[in-house]
Amino acid sequence: MEVPTGFQVVHANKLEDLRAVTVEIIRKFPLAPLENEVFLVHSNGIAQWLKLALARDEDDPELAGNGIAAAMQFSLPSRFLWQVYRTVLGEDQVPQQSPFDKERMTWRLVRLIPEIAHEPIFEPLARFLTGSQQERRRYQLAERVADLFDQYQVYRADWLDAWSDGEDVVVIRADERRPVPDEQRWQPELWRRLIADIEDGGASTSRAEVHTRFLETMRSAGPVNRPQKLPRRVIVFGLSSLPQQTLDVLSSLGQCCQVILCVHNPCQYHWADIIEDRDLLRAERRRRDRKPGTPMTLDDHNLHLHAHPLLAAWGKQGRDYIRLLDGYDAPEQYAHWLDRVDLFRPSERETLLSAIQNDILDLNPVHESARPKTDEDVLDRSLVFHCTHGPLREVEVLHDQLLAAFSEDETLKPQDVIVMVPDINAYTPHIEAVFGQIDPSDDRYIPYTISDQGQRHQAPVLVALEALLSLPESRLAVSDVLDLLDVAPLRQRFGLTEDDLPQLHDWIRGANIRWGLDAEHRASLDLPEGLFRNSWLFGLRRMLLGYATGEGEAWQAIEPYAEVGGLESRLAGQLNSFVETLQAYWEKLSEPRQPVVWAEMLNQLLRDFFLEPEGEDVLLFSQLESAVEQWLDACEEAELEDELPLHVVRDVLLEQLDQGGLSQRFLAGKVNFATLLPMRAIPFRRVCLLGMNDGDYPRTQPPMDFDLMARDYRPGDRSRREDDRFLFLEAFLSARDQFYISWVGRSIHDNSERPASVLVAQLRDHIDVIRQAAEGEAQLSTELTTEHPLQPFSTAYFPEAGDGRLFTYAREWRSALDARDSTQTAAIPRLETLPPEVFEQPIALAQLSQFLRNPVDIFFQARLGVYFDLDADESEDEEPIVLDGLERWKLTDTLVQEVLLQETDGDHLMEHLELAARRALGRGELALSEGLAELQIRQAMAPLPELYMRYQGLLTQYPEVESLRPLKLELSVGDETLVLEDWVRDLRHGDDGQAAQIQLSSSNLTSPDRRYRWHQLLRPWIHHLAANAVAAPVTTHILSQAGDVALQPITQEAAIDQLQTLMAHWLESLKQPLPVAPKTAFAWLSAEPKGPEHMEKAARGAYETQFMTRGEADQNAYLQRIYPDFDSLWQDGAFAQWVDRLYRPLRDNVHGESRKDKGGAS
Repeated sequence: MEVPTGFQVVHANKLEDLRAVTVEIIRKFPLAPLENEVFLVHSNGIAQWLKLALARDEDDPELAGNGIAAAMQFSLPSRFLWQVYRTVLGEDQVPQQSPFDKERMTWRLVRLIPEIAHEPIFEPLARFLTGSQQERRRYQLAERVADLFDQYQVYRADWLDAWSDGEDVVVIRADERRPVPDEQRWQPELWRRLIADIEDGGASTSRAEVHTRFLETMRSAGPVNRPQKLPRRVIVFGLSSLPQQTLDVLSSLGQCCQVILCVHNPCQYHWADIIEDRDLLRAERRRRDRKPGTPMTLDDHNLHLHAHPLLAAWGKQGRDYIRLLDGYDAPEQYAHWLDRVDLFRPSERETLLSAIQNDILDLNPVHESARPKTDEDVLDRSLVFHCTHGPLREVEVLHDQLLAAFSEDETLKPQDVIVMVPDINAYTPHIEAVFGQIDPSDDRYIPYTISDQGQRHQAPVLVALEALLSLPESRLAVSDVLDLLDVAPLRQRFGLTEDDLPQLHDWIRGANIRWGLDAEHRASLDLPEGLFRNSWLFGLRRMLLGYATGEGEAWQAIEPYAEVGGLESRLAGQLNSFVETLQAYWEKLSEPRQPVVWAEMLNQLLRDFFLEPEGEDVLLFSQLESAVEQWLDACEEAELEDELPLHVVRDVLLEQLDQGGLSQRFLAGKVNFATLLPMRAIPFRRVCLLGMNDGDYPRTQPPMDFDLMARDYRPGDRSRREDDRFLFLEAFLSARDQFYISWVGRSIHDNSERPASVLVAQLRDHIDVIRQAAEGEAQLSTELTTEHPLQPFSTAYFPEAGDGRLFTYAREWRSALDARDSTQTAAIPRLETLPPEVFEQPIALAQLSQFLRNPVDIFFQARLGVYFDLDADESEDEEPIVLDGLERWKLTDTLVQEVLLQETDGDHLMEHLELAARRALGRGELALSEGLAELQIRQAMAPLPELYMRYQGLLTQYPEVESLRPLKLELSVGDETLVLEDWVRDLRHGDDGQAAQIQLSSSNLTSPDRRYRWHQLLRPWIHHLAANAVAAPVTTHILSQAGDVALQPITQEAAIDQLQTLMAHWLESLKQPLPVAPKTAFAWLSAEPKGPEHMEKAARGAYETQFMTRGEADQNAYLQRIYPDFDSLWQDGAFAQWVDRLYRPLRDNVHGESRKDKGGAS
C-alpha cells in the first residue's frame, strides 16, 4: 500500500496508546523491504522501549508488535534536521558539519575575540578578559557566546537574519521590533564579524540561513517530486517540546512524506490557555502598572473553574508546546487514512494516584474532586512519601521498600521499577554501597543498573587519562601514583602486575617518598626551590643506590634504601621507568602549544602510557582518538593557530566523551537508576524519585546576563525549571501502581527540618485539599509520609509492636542490636576460650616483653592472625613538617643506637651525632625545609651529651664485659613443653664482682610531673629477669634523657619462677584476651595508698579518654574491639588479679627507688 503523506499530530495521555498507534501505522502502511523506519526521540530509554514493543509477537492482543524490530533508525531531532537540510539542498550546498555548530564556532571565537576586544563596542568582552588566567577566560567566554548563538539559531533565527542585514534589533512580532540594549550591541556586531570571517560561501551555512533556504525549496515539493533520499515516513515519539524551527521542518516534510508526531498530552481537553496563579498575578500587576488605580480583583471561581492546579503549576512547557502545535496540525491531510487522532483513556484503578491522574486528564477543578478523607485513603500506598536524613539513608530506605514490594507482589519484577534522581553521579556511590554490597546469592539481592553516568568519572582508563592530563597541576602524591598503577592497561604498559603493587607500596613507604617529582616540580607549584627530599626521584635514587651498594655510603647526601634486592629488584627499575615517563610528560604538558602539536602529543601519550586496548577499552580508545581528530578539524577550520594551555584542551576532550547519545544502556531488565531527564516518561509500575529537596529540584540554571532570550519568552523556548516541572508531571503520569517520593527532610547534624521541593509541597497540598481531613485529624499527606530515623540500625526498625511503617531487611542490624541489648543485662560477650596453642619452636624474650606491653594484642595477632592498623588512616602523601612524638622518638633512637651505644671516645661525640642526624636527613625522615630540619636536629642532639656522660660514668663502674650468656627455660603444660630460649647480652661486672646491665632508653622514663612511665620499663624488666635467671644477682640500670631507674637484683630462683609464670600467662593470653592493660594497671597500683575507691577512679581515668587526655583504650584498636570501656574491662573482677600477676612485681622492685639525677618518682 502506498504510504500517504501529511503531517499528523496524535495526542494521548498514555505512551502505551501512542506506541500502539505507531505499530498500527507501520503495519497498515509498510515501507519497502530496504527502507528504514526513521524515529526521532530524545532519549535512549524511549528508543529501547519502542524497539522492545515492535519486536513483540504480533499475535499478542495486549502488546501487539510486529514480531521483529529491524531496519529502524533512531536519531536526535537536531542531527536529523541537518541530514534533511543536506538531502534537500544538496550535499555540495550544505557541509556535513556547519561552521556555525557550537563546537566549531567556539574555536573560531577563541581566535576572533582577542583580535577585536580592543574595539570600543566590544568593551564588555575586554572587561571579562582582564585578570588572571586569561587563556581560560578567553575559552570560557568563547564557549558561552557560541552556546548562546547556537540557541539563537534554533529559537531566534529571525533575530540573526536582522543582525545579518545590519539591524541591531530584536524581533518581538512580525510588526514589532526593539533596539538591542546598548550594553549588548556587541552581540549583533560579533555575529556579523563571524559571518565575515567564514569565507568561501560558508556564511550561508548558518542554521538560520540553511533553514530559510530549506523552507523555500520545500514549497514546491510534493508526493510526486519528493527529493531523493528523504525518508518516506518520520515518526516523532515522546518529545515533550520542540522548537518552532523543528516544527517548520517537520510540517514541510509532511508535503511529501508521512510525518507522525506522537504527543504525550496529560489532558484530553483544550488546556492551552490555563494559567497558574502566580502567572496571573504577574499579569495583573503588569496591567496595574500600565493603568495605575485599576483595582486588583481575582475571583477564585473564575480563575480555576475549568483548570487543574497541578497541571497549571507543572505543565507550562507542555501547554506552550501544545498551543504551538495547534498552528501546524492539519487534519484534512490525514483524515482520509487514519481516524484515531486523540487517544485518551482514564486509569481504571481506584487509587489516589489514579484519581489525580484522571482529574488531570479530565481537567477537573479542585472543588469537583474534593471529598472527606476515609480510612481507605490512609491505607492507600499508591502515593507515598519518605523523609530521611541524607542521600545514603534515602537509598537504604528504598532498598527495604523495594524488597517489601517484591515480597508482597510476585508479579512485580525489577524491570517494572525506575528510580530517578536530579544527578545520578551524586547518588552512584550510595547506590553501589547499598545495592552493590548484597551478594547475588543473597535472597535480598535486587538486580540493578545505573544509567546516565559520565564515562569521564567511571571508566578507569579515562580517570587515569584525566590524571595524566592534569600533571602540571598535580602534586603527584603517593596515593595519586598508586591510583594510576591500579589501572590495568597503564600498569601493564610498564610490565607491572597487580601482585607487584604491595611490594612497591612497601618500598615507596620505606624510601620515604611523599609527593612531587623533584625540586623543580615542587617549585612549579609555588614552593621554594631546592626541596628535593621525599620526592619521587629522591626515593627512586635511594632504591637504586640501595640495590647497587646495599648499606653503603650516601651519595650526594642521599642514603641508600637497602631493602631493594633479589629477583624483585626489577620492580624498582619498572617503577623508575614509569616515573621518568611521568616527568617527561610533566615537562611537555606544562607549556602551551598549537592544536596540531597537542593532537600529536595526546595520541603519543596514549601509546606511551597504555597497552594496546582490549575488550571494552577498544571502543573507548577509538572514541578518544576520534574526539582528538574532531577537535583538531574544528580548530583547523577556524584557522586557530594560537598556542592553547593544557587545561583548555583537556576539558574540551573529556567533556566530549561525557556527552550522551542514543547508545547508553537502558531498560536492561533490572531496577533502573537514572537522572531525571526530559523525554523519559516511559510507563513503569513503580516510579521512585529520590533527592526531591528544596533547592535541588527543580534544578536551577541562571541565564547568562547577556542572554537576550531571557527577556523575551516564546512558546517552545527551553527553561531548565520549566523542563523539570513538566518532567515531574510526566513522571507522575507514567506511574501505574505507585509514585514514590523521597527527600532529605532532616539535618544529619541537628535533626532540624528541611523542606521538600516546591513540587512535592504542591502535590502534598493538593492531596490535602481533595481528601479533606476532619477537624483534629492528621492531614492525609502526613499519613502517607514516613519519617525515618537517622541510623539504619535504630531500634525503631525493630519494634515489638507497631504499625509496620518502619522496617528493615538488614538482618545484620538485628543481630547487632540483640548483642547490644544483651550487654545491658549481662557481661560483654567474651570470645570463646580457644584450646591451648601447640608450639614447636621456642619463644624469645621479645615475645614476653611484647606480651607485657600489649597483653590483648597478643591474642589477636599471634593466635588469630588479625592486625588492626591504627595508622592505616595516616596520610602517606604529606612530608614531615613538625615531628610528632613517634617521629621524635625514632630520631632520638637513631642517635642513641648509632652513636651513644657505639661511641668510645667522647671527644668526637658531637661530630658523630651530627653525621648520624645527617644520615636520617638523607633518608627523608626530617622536615623538607632545611631550616626546620636543622632545628629538629639541634633539638634532638641537645640533651644527648649529658646522657652520654652519665652512661659513660656507669660503664666505668662496671668495666668488665661479658657479651653473651645463653638462657633456656622449660615450662610443662599438660603433655606439651613450652621452651623459652634466648641470649642474655651485655652483662658487665665491676671491680668488686657485682654484675649489672646498663641500658640506654630512647624514651623518657619519667613524665614532666615526675611520675614513672611504667610501660617504658616493661622490656627492661623482662631482660632484668633473664639476667638474674642466669647470673644473679644482677642490677639493671636504665638511663634516659628524663629520669634513670635501677632495677634491684633478685635471686635466681625468683627470676626463673617469674619468667615461668609469665610464660604460663602468655599461653593463657593465646586462649582468650586477658582483661588488663598496662597503663591502666600501673594507674591502679599508683593509687593503692589512697584506697580501693581511688584505685578504681585512677584506673578508669587512665583507660577512658578524659577532657584533656586520651585514654589507653582509644590508643589501642584491640582494646577498643574487646573492652570498649573500663566497665567492660572491670566487669568480671579479674582485672585486679591480672594486675598483681603481671605488673605488681615490677612496681614492687622499683618502688621507693629515687632518680639518680634529681628527686624521686612514684
